Amino acid sequence: MSLRRLGLAGVLVASLTLTTVACGSEDGGGGKASATCPGGKIRFGVEPFEDPSKLTPAAEALADGISKQLDCPVELTITEDYSAEVLAMENGKLDIGMFGPLGYVFASKRAKAEALASFGDVKGELSTYTAGIWVPKNSSVKSVEDLKGKSLALGSPGSTSGDALPRQAIVDAGLKEKDVKVDYAGGHPEALLALTNGKVDAAEINSQQLAVATEEGTFDESEFRRVWTSDPIPNDPITVRGDMDPKFKEALQTALLDLPEDKVAEIGKLLDVDPAGPLLKVDDKTYQPLFELAESLGLSEKDV
Repeated sequence: MSLRRLGLAGVLVASLTLTTVACGSEDGGGGKASATCPGGKIRFGVEPFEDPSKLTPAAEALADGISKQLDCPVELTITEDYSAEVLAMENGKLDIGMFGPLGYVFASKRAKAEALASFGDVKGELSTYTAGIWVPKNSSVKSVEDLKGKSLALGSPGSTSGDALPRQAIVDAGLKEKDVKVDYAGGHPEALLALTNGKVDAAEINSQQLAVATEEGTFDESEFRRVWTSDPIPNDPITVRGDMDPKFKEALQTALLDLPEDKVAEIGKLLDVDPAGPLLKVDDKTYQPLFELAESLGLSEKDV
């Protein structure tokens, strides 16, 4: 069971571009040339953690909120995969990005990404989620140790809950890499479908995907069992590229913390933050367990 390596030469898939024209003097590109509107627009990348039909409008609402707060057009890109978003920021093609927690570890190393804000609940506390491994209710698998010789659907290489944490659980259970037949399904929804369609013996289903699928009626929890759950994981950070103007970084963080709840609610729901509260300030210390996870598994940027 080796980590599938995806080269960082992946291309961006521009799923949508959201342009909100700011008022005032323009630079010819439709927006202001100012500290809060570098180059006349803000380029915002979001990882593909959910089905595009759900993720795109949710990310669009978030981007629209940022655009209005900073009076600057926002160009939104849903990236092809986790590595593509890291590469894009490293190459200066993204100014800000919403990464999975593990993706942020590598973005911070390659692009000097800085975490600014993440999703809070209505109590004003930082939200979290969990990774999980599920099996059919009548399966003989009762624990991670029982996965020896079984097939396990994971989401995508580089995913925190859909790759790294389940793999760490296998290591912690004393199993060898070759003991479990790992199948990367292509994402969290695809891993869940692999299980419900009987294609694998077990699958990773994180608490976010579980909530969405249960609400939509595509997953009947009574027909399956969870045999492993991770410790709570801090939710996805919204980050800024390290070499951006300090004035822009400060203005962006203020804008994120002041976003109206209706601009956060839709994407928050996909992250199992429902109802969502205001975004909250975060930093490297918030994601220290993920830095430690990458070190424990011996992961480098090339692995993701």
